[in-house]
Amino acid sequence: MAEYKGILVCGELADGKLASITTELLGCGRKLADDLKEDLSCLLASDAVGGASKEAIAFGADKVYAVEHPALKEYQADSYMQAAEKLVKEISPRTILMGQTSMGRDLAPRLAFRLGTSLTTDCLDLSIDPATKLLTQTRPVYGGNAQAMFTSEFMPQMATVRTKAMSPLERDDSRKGEVIPTKIDIDTSKVRTKILETVKEEAVGIKLEDAPVIVCGGRGIGSPEPFQTTLKELADLLHGAVGASRPPADNGWVSEALHIGLTGKIVAPDIYIAIAVSGASQHTAGCTGSKHIIAINKDPEANIFREAELGVVGKYEEVVPALTNKLKELLAG
Repeated sequence: MAEYKGILVCGELADGKLASITTELLGCGRKLADDLKEDLSCLLASDAVGGASKEAIAFGADKVYAVEHPALKEYQADSYMQAAEKLVKEISPRTILMGQTSMGRDLAPRLAFRLGTSLTTDCLDLSIDPATKLLTQTRPVYGGNAQAMFTSEFMPQMATVRTKAMSPLERDDSRKGEVIPTKIDIDTSKVRTKILETVKEEAVGIKLEDAPVIVCGGRGIGSPEPFQTTLKELADLLHGAVGASRPPADNGWVSEALHIGLTGKIVAPDIYIAIAVSGASQHTAGCTGSKHIIAINKDPEANIFREAELGVVGKYEEVVPALTNKLKELLAG
């Protein structure tokens, strides 16, 4: 039986650099590895990994396995699966971490099945039980209304982590580590899909997932226009981004890319301002990780006030412009 040891982060790249979720996973993995007194490794797979390997070491990795192959240029489950499965069987990590991203949601359950192990998805917190050295995994349940803790005795232990749930370490380019070029033959005959075209949607301003402040509008906004005027003015003032609950996206008032919730984007900004949002559990599941939630709603019984740290009962048409003007005065002073 293989001796399972160490933490492995299955990283993601964005434009040749580490994706933000990868730095977050490395920060989390570093703490787990330190608690276990074991190594933290990172798998980076692409047609050209380049300087991202050293970047991963700067963010906490002890070892980086750089797998390069033309079939890994763009994410496809059948090719990435071969790279991940072969590496895991070679190094036998105790724990495998992935992001709760489109890639992680697709790859993690496939890999768990191949390895004959269990998987806990969408984790908000991870820790090591000092007595058993097993991974304690905390994730939301019942649409985000409660949190449950899980452990598994199957090895390797696997978890996907919600974006923004963990904090990356400060980048330290003096950190020492080992980059291991790893040759893995990808059997392209097993790749059952083919990418015909990639369409990139041009993002204007700060990406919703990276915004420190999000101004989110709900059904009570009433029409598309305030998203481009009242809400955008406040978001721009705070160097943030505009988001929306599901009804505005379903009604075509905003792009689906701005939808925040259980079936949309999961965000965790420093400040989340919910305007005319009722606060259904499906929506709050997408923003519950926010450091501070501020609610503005004319209904004093709205569910969003249960989640909010601060709340204002009133019509957004009156409250938001007044708030924006006051902030302008404060920032000017």
